Amino acid sequence: MPSSRSPGRQRLALFVAAAVTLITSCLVVVPAMAAAPVLLSQGKPATASSSEVAVFPASSAVDGNLGTRWSSAFSDPQWIQVDLGATAAITQVVLNWESAYGKAFQVQTSPDATTWTSIYSTTTSTGGAQTLNVTGSGRYVRVYGTQRSSQWGYSLWEFQVFGTIGTTPPDPTPTPTPTPDPSGDKLLSYGKPGSASTSQNDQNCGNCLPARAFDRDPATRWATSSTTGWVDPGWISVDLGATAQIKKVVLQWDPAYAKAFQIQVSPDGNAWTPIYSTTTGTGFKQTLNVTGSGRYVRMYGTQRATPYGYSLWEFQVWGTGGAPITPPPLPPDPAVPPRLVWSDEFNGAAGTKPDAAKWKPETGPGVNNELQYYTNNDNASMDGAGSLVMEARKQVTAGSGCPRDPLSGSTTCQYTSSRLNTYGKFTFTYGRVEARIKPSGTKGIWPAFWLLGADFFDQNRPWPYVGEIDIMEHVGKEPHNVYSTIHAPAYFGGGGFGSPYTIAGNFNDAFHVFAVDWNSKGMRFTVDGNLIHEVNRETLEATRGPWVFDHPFFIILNNAVGGDWPGPPDATTVFPQRMLVDYVRVYQ
Repeated sequence: MPSSRSPGRQRLALFVAAAVTLITSCLVVVPAMAAAPVLLSQGKPATASSSEVAVFPASSAVDGNLGTRWSSAFSDPQWIQVDLGATAAITQVVLNWESAYGKAFQVQTSPDATTWTSIYSTTTSTGGAQTLNVTGSGRYVRVYGTQRSSQWGYSLWEFQVFGTIGTTPPDPTPTPTPTPDPSGDKLLSYGKPGSASTSQNDQNCGNCLPARAFDRDPATRWATSSTTGWVDPGWISVDLGATAQIKKVVLQWDPAYAKAFQIQVSPDGNAWTPIYSTTTGTGFKQTLNVTGSGRYVRMYGTQRATPYGYSLWEFQVWGTGGAPITPPPLPPDPAVPPRLVWSDEFNGAAGTKPDAAKWKPETGPGVNNELQYYTNNDNASMDGAGSLVMEARKQVTAGSGCPRDPLSGSTTCQYTSSRLNTYGKFTFTYGRVEARIKPSGTKGIWPAFWLLGADFFDQNRPWPYVGEIDIMEHVGKEPHNVYSTIHAPAYFGGGGFGSPYTIAGNFNDAFHVFAVDWNSKGMRFTVDGNLIHEVNRETLEATRGPWVFDHPFFIILNNAVGGDWPGPPDATTVFPQRMLVDYVRVYQ
């Protein structure tokens, strides 16, 4: 539900002045294709092994803008890949490196982003602008860096792939050579028993036991005890069930992270051998490519980064061997092209109540110090012109759904309004969700269109552990602004991750289409097709905290009065206030 907070985090704008000299060098002569090669990669989904900070996401390398860039973490190997959307014959790759370039790297293709074939390789790159004439075929293309040219990471202003969709390349040379990829390893730690130096279980972190780091639930965590465990050293270990070859360890830290720690392995849980060590831990998400063998794996922290203890949302061990338990499959991404799977067009006759097969009215007082009482559809009906009306009213007498105090007979609510949700009628994971809305807008009014994790009711899990996706929030005191924000255990309330969108006029003067495109890699929020805010999952995990949006959510519409963010109505507030909804649609 919309939370108490200050306006959403302003999107950071990065202005970079770059002088780029384009140098074209013919590296390999290839026969002419039947169709002229075209730029295939621009604007396509891009992912990377890491991002240095949130303002350098993978998407910036395929946006056609030489003033934006992707930049990786400062380690080897690192990669960036682009999904072309369909199999293509690849004839040319253009790399415009920032000063942090790859000295040794490969260009690779794949049909499925799992099995990779190298179509270009160098160990003597000089950076700058590189035009690589290549021959290969695949839906996915990536640059796989194995040696940096400096102490920094890998950074590309642009990563361009040219070719033709749906064709087969001429005789490929050199012979494709598969490249090892850690993604082929299995998750060995899921559901396995863990132990720790201490654990926390109090009002600040209830049931924060070792098992919570191995449950693949990004909203639960292990933490050292607040009474005895905020000391050095602190550790957590997992029993993989049998000897395993350890290839990768993924740590998703809470803000209470380790500055200095080791990853250790053991055959018996007693004698430990370090396979990774650092004194400059960065917190957030750390993906550590390691080599070791053992049945037990331990994170052994020797220096805390904060006065608090050690805490991990996730501690994943990847490799071969062990006795892995197969975790439940993650939901598939939406189909391409998407199809309409659910909608309400609100075309009922004037006075018709919301469709009970699609919407449930929430009744009672609001949250976040809101002032209204939500009624049982007394404040919601069709206008007969194709819109749902959700009306906020100032009550002077009991009635219209506002209860009367049984002793005094007086009205027990000053304002009434409407809140509807689809829980128990329609929930979904991923897709495009959009609504055409004319928000209400006066001092002290707070209309919203948003999604809440279904486990809020399914499992009685508290907010913000269930996740919240605010597609549109509008506060009447800012008539020209709307906000999109996401909330999770590591970023919520005033610390939610979001941005405002501003127009010259008032949002309550006209209808606008508010939407989010949501899949396993991130979210993209728009107003009337204009981007408000983009969430890259990998960047979020590396800079803010866990992504908790891989499970079912339901839709909520509400028109609140008062609350911590908009403040209360005053003498300038006009009632009644109507939020009009033309339609709500979900595509998958």
